[in-house]
Order: sequence, then C-alpha cells, then structure tokens
Amino acid sequence: MADLVKDKSPRSLQGGKRPAERTLEELLSAGVINLDKVQGPTSHQVTAWVKDVLGVTRIGHGGTLDPQVSGVLPIALGRATKLTDLVLRSDKEYVCHMKLHRDKPAKRVEEVLLSFVGEIYQVPPVRAAVKRQVRVRRVQSIKVLEISGRDALFRVSCDAGTYIRTLCVDVGEALGIGANMESLRRTRSGSLLESGSVTLQQVRDAVYAWKEENDPSQLRAMLMPMEILLEPLPKVLVKDGAVSALCHGADLAAPGVVRLDENVAKGALVALMTQKGEAIGLGITMMAGEDILKAKEGVVVRLDRVLMEAETYPRLWSQLKTGNP
Repeated sequence: MADLVKDKSPRSLQGGKRPAERTLEELLSAGVINLDKVQGPTSHQVTAWVKDVLGVTRIGHGGTLDPQVSGVLPIALGRATKLTDLVLRSDKEYVCHMKLHRDKPAKRVEEVLLSFVGEIYQVPPVRAAVKRQVRVRRVQSIKVLEISGRDALFRVSCDAGTYIRTLCVDVGEALGIGANMESLRRTRSGSLLESGSVTLQQVRDAVYAWKEENDPSQLRAMLMPMEILLEPLPKVLVKDGAVSALCHGADLAAPGVVRLDENVAKGALVALMTQKGEAIGLGITMMAGEDILKAKEGVVVRLDRVLMEAETYPRLWSQLKTGNP
C-alpha cells in the first residue's frame, strides 16, 4: 500500500491495542467467523445456531446462501454486525456444477462459458428476494475445471448480487440446448477464503473446549478481528488524540490525519483507522487524497458510522479544537 504521509511523527497515547492482541471476550464482542455452511439449512438458521453456541447477543451474516448452496458464510459478532453491508457488496467466487440438457461438444461449451466474462445483464430468478428487473453485473473470470458429457464444472469470480443459477440458464440458452445449475459452493466472499473456513461442528467443539476444559485456543484461532472486513476499503490513519472525538460522532478534521492511501478519491467510503490498526469507523471523504494531504484545516472526512467503543482512547477535545491532537 502506497501512502500519502501527512504527519511523520504523530503523538502516541495510552489506549487501544492491536487487533491481534485482543482477548477472546473482545473478539466475541467485535469479531468475525468464516463459517463453512453446509447444504440444507438456511443462512439465517445457521447464524441462529452459531448465536446459541457462542452465547452472544448480537450476530449477523454477510451474504445469504440458498439452503442447497454450501460454502463461505461470514458471521459477524457484536459491533462487527455494523459491517455486514460491506460483506454483501464485496465480490464473490463460486464453484458451480452445471447440467446441460442435451449433448454439446466440450470445446463449444467452454467457448460459450468464457463469453460471459465481463459485464452481463441479469433478471433475478422468481424466488429471489429482490425486485425482478434487469441488472448489470460484472463477471471477473470464469475457469472451466472439467467438462464430462452433460456435466460442466467451473469456477466463477463475480460481483456481489450475481445469480449463478441465472448464469447457467443463460449459458444454456446461448448454447441452444438449455442448462441448469446442479449444485453450487461459495469459495470466497471478499477477503474470506474457503481454505480458512470452519464448520459449525468445529465451532461447537471449540466452545466446549473453552467452557468445559478451560482451553480457549481453538475458539481464539477461529475468531478474526472485525478489521478483516475492511480490507477492500481505502484507509485513513488518524492521530490518537482525534480518536475519542470521532467515537463521539465528530467528523475528521485535517489536523487529525496521519496518513492515507494515495488512491483515495473525493466522495469515497474510507475506513478510519488508529495507528495500531484498529477500526474507528467509516466515513466519506470530502476531498481527494492529495487535497487532504495539503489541507491545514476543515473537515476532510464526514463520519458515516462508529465502530469503536467510545472510551477506548482518552479525550483530548480541547487540544483537537486548537489543531494539535
């Protein structure tokens, strides 16, 4: 990450801690589980089961999977539930088993599949819980893994909200023989990968080890800090002295910036971070990155939502008003 540095030697204050140093209890109040959902239950049912197993009060999931679809289901705990909309908007990757209705040469099937890379137009299926209107989605890549007779297995990376079931139907129409989605597995949601996912049974076993055997290590390894969900966003690092004001609803003024990603555009959604890598909140930039770097005063990021507990850092509001947080 290339940075625009505004303050090379910011003052450090007592408060907060690096996300990797958080306790199990802190992660349960603001963490993420990369759950491997099985076929059968709905995403809501699985999330409710995780809630009961962990004994938490606030929980949510990022990106509904149909009952017959398996794979990566991000589970947000506590304050991390404020970020589920980011997960919903993040790009996804799937492995799909498509069934052709009639025979077709494998080479032709692959050609037609690859022709769907790029912008495509889709109408959500009847069973979808969204308005049925034409929508534009982008397919980043399609890799054919195997074609055997009328069975085709392929990996697809695409925008959020892309309906793979509809994609299979459209491919079948383009081939002139018809096709349908036989099975589907989500292998990535944003930065969360299938390789790092855990099953519900593993979560149950880890909770048992924690509560009954006084061994929190398994559960601790499954819980990720909520900052993992912010990885796709550009970042603005904030001075310690400005953190408390932000947590109480203030916008970020120019003197409170330490550094920021160089690709930040005006009107962009950015993650406001401490120097320890903690998420303070989200905000909308009022100017481009280069202009933020040059600004001496005024609001540079309008606060959108707060993620950090208010008293994590000490109040230095009087100093903030003088422009020296």
